[in-house]
Amino acid sequence: MAATPPDAQKREMKCMIDRQTYDNFAKACSRKGFAMQVVVEKMMQKFNQTGQM
Repeated sequence: MAATPPDAQKREMKCMIDRQTYDNFAKACSRKGFAMQVVVEKMMQKFNQTGQM
């Protein structure tokens, strides 16, 4: 029997974000066809690698 790879471990992130900023971000993600969580994960990865926003 082959071993199955473990599922990706996810964490829930709770933070306070300005309503207008959040709404604009959600609309932009929807228009471009991206899930908001994927965009946030990519931004976090970029920040961890480069230290820049």
